[in-house]
Amino acid sequence: MKITIKTLGLVLGLTAASFTTFAQTGTVMVGGEAMYPKKNIVENAVNSKDHTTLVAAVKAADLVEPLMGAGPFTVFAPVNTAFDKLPAGTVTTLLKPENKSTLAGILTYHVVAGKYDAKELMKLITKGKGTAKLKTLSGHTLTAKMNGAMNVIIEDEKGGIANISTYDVYQSNGVIHSIDTVLLPK
Repeated sequence: MKITIKTLGLVLGLTAASFTTFAQTGTVMVGGEAMYPKKNIVENAVNSKDHTTLVAAVKAADLVEPLMGAGPFTVFAPVNTAFDKLPAGTVTTLLKPENKSTLAGILTYHVVAGKYDAKELMKLITKGKGTAKLKTLSGHTLTAKMNGAMNVIIEDEKGGIANISTYDVYQSNGVIHSIDTVLLPK
């Protein structure tokens, strides 16, 4: 079956006009909501039904204002099911005020200064002969690698692997990639 733009738009429930508008504006659907490239990371993330746990954590860690800043930032944003993979009670414990600095450290481990879309990540991986080391805002390192011809994975310092499920959600102050696993520093 040949898939055309019109067929894809109909499958997604979009009219040809709205599909074209999405394609022209760079708007991406995440968590059932449109992510607009003219809005910042926080303004978009609060609307994603797939990132409610992340948004609650960002608020609890007092990172809303920094992530609304000029950036640019690249955020590897764990979806709700990524947080569900953590041991029972972990998220509840991290959201407590006394654990604010630990939570902030974990969250800033998912943020890199600069705007690294998929194309740029792949260039860095090629240049690094199979890996790209990314310094995070927490001061730790993430490693980007290829898993197949077109799939970038992110490895944390403990050897945990996150797959990128949604690439290149452009924001006014950077880019978000949704990931399926919470990354943890040493």
